[in-house]
Amino acid sequence: MPEVIFPGPEGRLEGRYHPQKEKDAPIAIILHPHPQFGGTMNNKVVYNLHYAFYNMGFTVLRFNFRGVGRSQGEYDQGVGELSDAASALDYLQSMNNNSKHCWVAGFSFGAWIGMQLLMRRPEITGFISVAPPANMYDFSFLAPCPSSGLIINGTADRVAPPADTVNLVNKLHEQKGITITHTEVEGADHFFQDQHMDTLMTNVNDYVKRRLTENTR
Repeated sequence: MPEVIFPGPEGRLEGRYHPQKEKDAPIAIILHPHPQFGGTMNNKVVYNLHYAFYNMGFTVLRFNFRGVGRSQGEYDQGVGELSDAASALDYLQSMNNNSKHCWVAGFSFGAWIGMQLLMRRPEITGFISVAPPANMYDFSFLAPCPSSGLIINGTADRVAPPADTVNLVNKLHEQKGITITHTEVEGADHFFQDQHMDTLMTNVNDYVKRRLTENTR
């Protein structure tokens, strides 16, 4: 899978880009967990999400936020990281002008960034939000949430407690015109270790495939 370096707001950003042969293939961007707690684009959940989307026919980009790996700049409390994600999406779109669908998937801190990106970019047609840390970050900007998506978390998550995720989902359920699908993986911790990773990916696959056949927002 080709390594890519593309321009970000604070210098170069490092990524992995996985194109399909079809010129009109859907595109997906994958966002990693918190840079200050060891989050990188090679995180297991991020890596597996990348290949899940690729195997479903998406052209996929995952990348390191500023200050991680070979990406330039330094951690910026999520503000700069959102700009990084926007630059990554610009880069992905510039090479895939004909894609019919655009998805964003994020894990933990990356889920928070991904849902902010959703608010800025009306072309995003679907999202996957894995273990969103609703206890640490304010998600009230999702008013209204512009597209349907899947929020998935583990019932044994101590980093982002399930009760906070349920509160977030309940708020989103009140909005009209979109469908938020919420799935809990029984017994999974924040990182979906061991067999829980397979369950996570099965849920993601089933959800995305269903959405692609429905062609709905």
